[in-house]
Amino acid sequence: MTTERTWRKSSRSHGNGNTDCVEVSLAGNALVRDSKNASGAVLAFSAPAWRDLVSWLGSR
Repeated sequence: MTTERTWRKSSRSHGNGNTDCVEVSLAGNALVRDSKNASGAVLAFSAPAWRDLVSWLGSR
């Protein structure tokens, strides 16, 4: 499921070796994973749920 998608690392990681990074793949739905464990667990969001989450986080 996760090997056929394009993943983007969080812009908050700043490429400084920080170990607390996430990656997201947006292709119809949104998948989120720990960048240190690409074959590990993945959180899945429907497109509307992802938009709601991003909107809610942006309002904080």
